[in-house]
Amino acid sequence: MLAAKYWHLFGRKEENSLSRIGNMPITVPAGVTVTIGANNEVTVKGPKGELKQSLPEDIILEQNGDTINVKRPSEIKKHKSLHGLTRTLLNNMIVGTNEGFKKELQINGVGYRAAKQGNKLVMNLGYSHQVEMEEKDGISIDVPQPNQIIISGADKQKVGQFAAEVREKRPPEPYKGKGIKYVDEYIIRKEGKTGSKTVSYTHLRAHETELH
Repeated sequence: MLAAKYWHLFGRKEENSLSRIGNMPITVPAGVTVTIGANNEVTVKGPKGELKQSLPEDIILEQNGDTINVKRPSEIKKHKSLHGLTRTLLNNMIVGTNEGFKKELQINGVGYRAAKQGNKLVMNLGYSHQVEMEEKDGISIDVPQPNQIIISGADKQKVGQFAAEVREKRPPEPYKGKGIKYVDEYIIRKEGKTGSKTVSYTHLRAHETELH
């Protein structure tokens, strides 16, 4: 009974939200080409690169000029969920190849800093050694300032994953805030240790902005 009530209150709202997203047509901007192949194999080419992805075969992709409509074959729960997901994935491919995505990180701490050396990100993070990370295929690293790192690329998922890997090299601690954090990440500060046990934690907020 409780599960049914929960679904009635929240599950249906989420499902309707996904359906609304799926019903929104996608406009393909000038300079971007979208090719929809067999079994929904989609290729998108634009100023920022080329992306290929296999989208759910159950969902219908209708391309008419510079507009793409995403449709579902039925009203069953699975198709409603895939409807919104497919539309989001396809739109991300188009936005990524046209404008790109980025994640910006900030380094805090005395002596903590970053630099770009060739295709490597070199960081001093309070360890006895430097931390190095190489650019991956489809990922660009920019260090405009010693305490600022910008990860950018056409693939939203890859950008987010690489930024998370950079952050993991020195996650922010909750006492003085030292470490690497997303530029809009809010760190819940803890008071200094007083002998009692404390739990360290941070509050993460997603940071995705389109690179113009």
